[in-house]
Amino acid sequence: MSYVDELFDLTGKVVLVTGGSRGLGKEMVLAAAKAGADVVIASRNLESCELVAKEVKEATGRQAMAYGVHVGRWEELDGLVDAAYERFGKIDVLINNAGMSPLYGELTDVSEKLFDSVVNLNFKGPFRLSALVGERMVKASSGSIINVSSSGSIRSSKSIIPYAGAKAALNSMTEGLAQAFGPTVRVNTLMSGTMLTDVSKAWDMDVFNATIQKTTALQRAGQPHEIVGAALYLASDASSYTTGATIRVDGGLK
Repeated sequence: MSYVDELFDLTGKVVLVTGGSRGLGKEMVLAAAKAGADVVIASRNLESCELVAKEVKEATGRQAMAYGVHVGRWEELDGLVDAAYERFGKIDVLINNAGMSPLYGELTDVSEKLFDSVVNLNFKGPFRLSALVGERMVKASSGSIINVSSSGSIRSSKSIIPYAGAKAALNSMTEGLAQAFGPTVRVNTLMSGTMLTDVSKAWDMDVFNATIQKTTALQRAGQPHEIVGAALYLASDASSYTTGATIRVDGGLK
């Protein structure tokens, strides 16, 4: 094993990724498995999770567990954690990746139900899941929690206000949890910029490209696989002295 391979090695680790059946979550699931970890793939669509689990097993030979759960529903999270510990006996890395930013027109079109749904999935669920897993990590004297945030949390716009607020809360939560779970468990924010995931297929790309060229130093959106390097850094012992931090992967947001 080379020095770099050893530095980022996840052999023997168990990584749980919410929103792990597509987009950035799927990329991080596959990356963790390729680095030697067994994985828990959680999302609302169990069938999609099962397909990714099959892909993981065929591509890497690692164990993969699919679990259907709505992260925004507090009462469903105990079952996810219990099932993961029953299967693997531990969780070494928790990646709170599940999130959503639904479209709306005028601000008065934002219903209380929509607002609560956004906050529940992007903030309340990650808080509860981090509490459930983090306390077990503390007892095991080891662990890493990665909260996947968005550049919208520091550069909001009129079309993402509830989402941006929830992700800003997630950023703040990272710092609090780092203090709560230290010194043995690390908690960090992985702040993603605009990535060309499945949702981008609905965009007007001419308008989008003209905008992104003005708002980022790299003058382009990211590809989903470009989140992997930072995710593996935070998941592995390569980041052993990094906690309470925000790692930005946003192409140099201006």
